[in-house]
Amino acid sequence: MVNIIFNASLICYLLSGLGYTSYLVFRNSIVKQFSVYLLGLGLFSHTVTISLRSIDTGHGPYTTGFEIASFLAWVIVVIYFFIEFKYKIKDLGAFVIPVVFLILLFSAFQSREFSLIDESSTMFWLTTHRTLSIIGYAAFAIAFGAAVMYLIQENQVKTKKLGVMYFRMPSLEVLDNLNYKVISIGFPLFTLGFMTGSIWNIKTDESFAWDPIRTLPLIVVWLVYCSIFFGRLLVGWRGKKAAQGAILGFVSVIVSYFFHVV
Repeated sequence: MVNIIFNASLICYLLSGLGYTSYLVFRNSIVKQFSVYLLGLGLFSHTVTISLRSIDTGHGPYTTGFEIASFLAWVIVVIYFFIEFKYKIKDLGAFVIPVVFLILLFSAFQSREFSLIDESSTMFWLTTHRTLSIIGYAAFAIAFGAAVMYLIQENQVKTKKLGVMYFRMPSLEVLDNLNYKVISIGFPLFTLGFMTGSIWNIKTDESFAWDPIRTLPLIVVWLVYCSIFFGRLLVGWRGKKAAQGAILGFVSVIVSYFFHVV
């Protein structure tokens, strides 16, 4: 039953992503509304899947590669829904929901065996570390989508070829502000996740705690987003550079996942 519900989530995200992309190109309001409904249905079934697994395992979705990827996809959808309804940036879905589908599709090929956790004082640090880090990663995924849109718009302005997409997607200023807003939330959360993860490793005395292969990719992620965050505050780093940084940062997130989790 759980597998059926999980597959339903996957299909809903796929169809919703295709719908958002179709809306960006053809501007069919019925397709857009259908895409939102499918995304909501996918989120509901995804929530059920995560809840049932958490009941079976006795802990949250943050211990195995499958759980982490699935939870990341879920958080991205939750944040996306908030942004769409608060800021009315409908076209962002064409760049974010396909990422959600790919993440969940990747999780489908991961082992679904349960990971037993020692119920001790370190449980708090593990839960806090993984939860904060995943929320931070989800914010970075949203920033990635906004950054791709920004570069598309910026290229049209630079080449003076203002196609249909230029008038359909948000302005450069809106996309730049959205990019910074989500990073300004994601970066502090990721930093706290990094810190609590270090505390967890120290308390559990894990042998891999300071393994360069696992730790250095995370440091690279932190440095990239630190540069974007403080670069804007201190030297006014925005626009194309910030967008390129957000894309580079999300690529580093993907790389760090394979080194740190898989």
